[in-house]
Amino acid sequence: MTNWRPSRDSLLSPLHVSLAASIANAIEDGRLPPGEQLPTHRKLADDLGLSVNTVSKAYDVLRRQNLIDGQIGRGSYVIDAASSDDQPFKLESEPDNQFDMSISRPLFNRQHVDAMHAALKDMQSNLNPALYLSTRPNLGHETHRKTGVKWLSHCGLQAKPNSIIMTNGVTHGMSAALSAIMRPGDVIMSDMITHHLMASSAVYFGYRHFGLETDEYGICPDALERACIEKSPKALYMLPSLANPNVHMMPEFRRRQIAEVARKHGLYIIENDAFGPVAADRQLPISSLIPDLSIYLTTFTKCTVSGLRVGYAVVPDHLMPAMTARLIVFGWMATPIMCELATRWVEDGTALALAEWQRREIAKRHEIATQELAGLNWTGHPASLHLWLKLSGDWDSNSFVAHARELNVVVAPESPFLSPKAIPQNAVRVSVGSIREKERFRQGLKLLVGLLGRPREPMPQVSF
Repeated sequence: MTNWRPSRDSLLSPLHVSLAASIANAIEDGRLPPGEQLPTHRKLADDLGLSVNTVSKAYDVLRRQNLIDGQIGRGSYVIDAASSDDQPFKLESEPDNQFDMSISRPLFNRQHVDAMHAALKDMQSNLNPALYLSTRPNLGHETHRKTGVKWLSHCGLQAKPNSIIMTNGVTHGMSAALSAIMRPGDVIMSDMITHHLMASSAVYFGYRHFGLETDEYGICPDALERACIEKSPKALYMLPSLANPNVHMMPEFRRRQIAEVARKHGLYIIENDAFGPVAADRQLPISSLIPDLSIYLTTFTKCTVSGLRVGYAVVPDHLMPAMTARLIVFGWMATPIMCELATRWVEDGTALALAEWQRREIAKRHEIATQELAGLNWTGHPASLHLWLKLSGDWDSNSFVAHARELNVVVAPESPFLSPKAIPQNAVRVSVGSIREKERFRQGLKLLVGLLGRPREPMPQVSF
């Protein structure tokens, strides 16, 4: 039996999730090798001054992650992951020599599959029929919204159940929020480089979209102040945490400055916090500073599994009728069974454990990027699912993307992220999470670095 023990002082609330994460770290870095027997529930509880129930819940989380198992007479022990099938399926039919780093999505391994199987199996035998027989309430079932309070607290936002609307992810909530606040012809502001759906949404809904000057901290308050005076915008769309695509974490002092300008001019803020739950250095949501002038959006899609398209919208009372009406038009209500799955994962600690695993794995990818992209102009973050690579020489974004495809490397060009009149940055977005194997991710980066070191050549033109 191992002598290793986590530090009691390092455990945070909820204790069982923090304890499970600490043990998972020890397993991943080899301090608890495969086959190592773990202390009994009571022994570990006594050693750490915890309740037996807390340790039992931590071990349950680790079992759902397929990190430990237990047998009568042997107790709990570390599973040998190398001897098990770590990839029970392929996501897409992808050649071994192709490196698709174009889609920003979370990493996964066998624990994600096992967690989903366990949740679906439990729901099969223990599911309230009202979840699949009813078409209301449109805001989401009360139990789901109450659990949302707990998850949003983890995100740094204190909310009440009656201010929460269940959504089918941030994109669903974003469309509803825009149309609840805006009318055709209204002005919407954003970063110069912003979410790839912002520009297209403005076109579809008939809004006038303008980008704002930014610095290393994000949107400049002076630029926002001038825009409010000159253009009378109705709303500001923001991704202040791990911005997509150019990856910055807006510090609290800048968030307070932006909130003050918004308060002064009665400007609504739509805050997309899809990536915030993964960050260890989470900052205070802007929505917590001006709750009457903001709609806060977050999702499980970027921190657990891509297919869990469930999220929360936190909405001020006076916008609730308009927001509800738009959500009904765009999808009637969030899918109740998916909301139930997310709710169970929040309640039993799976969601937080998967988010913390994601953070640890993304940090390892960030280290690889730091090694391979040394000397190049790029921005990233240890918890970001993507990085922003600025090109050198005579490369432009579209040409680089096209040449990279010739090497079977797929990255995202900058054009979908540019606000109207934005100056091209000659950059590409590189997904950190879309390639599961770390060494293949490294190999893909090496190919990009090699291409960047070559002069641009014209692509052959074929006219037949």
